Amino acid sequence: MKILVIGPSWVGDMMMSQSVYRTVMSLHPDADIDVMAPAWCRPLLNRMPEVRHALSMPLGHGALALMERRRLGLTLKNQGYTQALVLPNSFKSALVPFFAGIGKRTGWRGEMRYGLLNDLRVLDKKAFPLMVQRYVALAYDRTDIHDAGDLPQPLLWPRLQVAQDEILTARDSFGLGTGRPTLGFCPGAEFGPAKRWPHYHYAALAETAIARGYQIVLFGSANDRSAGDDICAMLPPFAHEHCRNLAGQTTLEQAVVLIATCQAIVSNDSGLMHIAAALGRPLVALYGPSSPDFTPPLSHQARVIRVISGYQRIRKGDDSQGYHQSLIDIQPERVMSELDDLLAAGKEH
Repeated sequence: MKILVIGPSWVGDMMMSQSVYRTVMSLHPDADIDVMAPAWCRPLLNRMPEVRHALSMPLGHGALALMERRRLGLTLKNQGYTQALVLPNSFKSALVPFFAGIGKRTGWRGEMRYGLLNDLRVLDKKAFPLMVQRYVALAYDRTDIHDAGDLPQPLLWPRLQVAQDEILTARDSFGLGTGRPTLGFCPGAEFGPAKRWPHYHYAALAETAIARGYQIVLFGSANDRSAGDDICAMLPPFAHEHCRNLAGQTTLEQAVVLIATCQAIVSNDSGLMHIAAALGRPLVALYGPSSPDFTPPLSHQARVIRVISGYQRIRKGDDSQGYHQSLIDIQPERVMSELDDLLAAGKEH
């Protein structure tokens, strides 16, 4: 059995997609799974043992590029794929398997994909409230799974692999072997400030943790660099040497390994949050207008803090800096308390 997966284009979604690869392998241990996704996904896919090959999708997130997708499909035509799983719901994401002539093309109905998909599922969002459930359901025959209750429990959550020698090398390369245990903060969010815990709350939490003997490492993309600088700038002089802003200074590959070195992670709802969950790190996940009812961190080591309920379609926060009031209302003392509980539980095990 040889399966082509058309993967998602966001870090968090890509992480959650590992659950369907793990499920396919549990059902068909001899299956070969190849995943077509943007090239930046390769560091994640390479750490998923269920994935045989990561195939690069060279087209941008919004590009239709019909002829290029046809060309890509034709290059796969004689590769022996028996099934395609199309995880995104867009029209264009279903084109490559169609042009490749793959016999069984499975996915949710999405944007009018009749004909492109011949194993078309009609989604009842209430029947499958979590994104990971919607992904995993595609691994089963459509007649066997009608709602999330039909899925075998527990679901196989994402699990990235990082070797111990990689961890030691990464710590040395970035000068993190100071003797202080490391807490990782992920203060960014591609969505913008409305999904970010305020930088001044991160700074207050960092000051408390540093006073207790920790070092703080800030992770994120180049777009998150200024948020990290704001956090560092608010720390008192004694704390500066124990806080490192690595946002924009690491590759995704390096960030994955460095997150694996951390005793715990504090993160906004972001792709790095899902990476931390898949690495099994103790995690405090901070939610505002986005909802953990759809894309929670998939880990028993995670604690979610949210002070409102329901999904809120908000692009701009309430205050002048763009922060949402529900995230402003999450106090650093509460986050520290959750961290203490998680770390204490880890010591007991």
